[in-house]
Amino acid sequence: MGYPETAGQRPESNDVVALLMHQHEQIRTLLDEVLEHTGEERRHAFRQLVHLLAVHETAEEEVVHPYARRAAEGGEHVVADRLKEEDAAKRSLKRLEHLDPDGPAFVEEFTSLRDAVRAHARAEETYEFTRLLEAGDPARLQALAKAVRAAEAVAPTHPHPGTGTVTKNALLGPPAAVADRARDAMRKVLGHS
Repeated sequence: MGYPETAGQRPESNDVVALLMHQHEQIRTLLDEVLEHTGEERRHAFRQLVHLLAVHETAEEEVVHPYARRAAEGGEHVVADRLKEEDAAKRSLKRLEHLDPDGPAFVEEFTSLRDAVRAHARAEETYEFTRLLEAGDPARLQALAKAVRAAEAVAPTHPHPGTGTVTKNALLGPPAAVADRARDAMRKVLGHS
């Protein structure tokens, strides 16, 4: 699969919900790929997954969740539940950082993470995305998609040196850089300072 894709490799999404649904498909595929492989192939799939999750969750935190709180009925409660799930996934990724990707502890922790991320994606699609499509302004949803695409465009596409092990590099280097760059790009497109 090779993430991140460029805009030319995937159809342009008309709104932020369609774009994030596409990312959910990519995340589900990578979750399976991590467990299907071992050695360097597992490490590579894991790095791709961590990168995609960093872009995706930053986009949701900066763009989708704030809009869902305002635009969707019951949005505050729905977003609060999603944020709890996202926080649990971040804690799991932090634990995975300290484990040998080919060891049984990694597989056990990652399997739990995979199940939790799948459940989280289903909850977003069912409770948050559905409400956004029903209540959201189509022009605003399109503008939010542009902001997310801008964030994808500036996110690093590979780990950066200087953060130690491959796993630490994947978890500590790029996610922080991805999040910062994604936030800056989204704020620029949306006209926030």
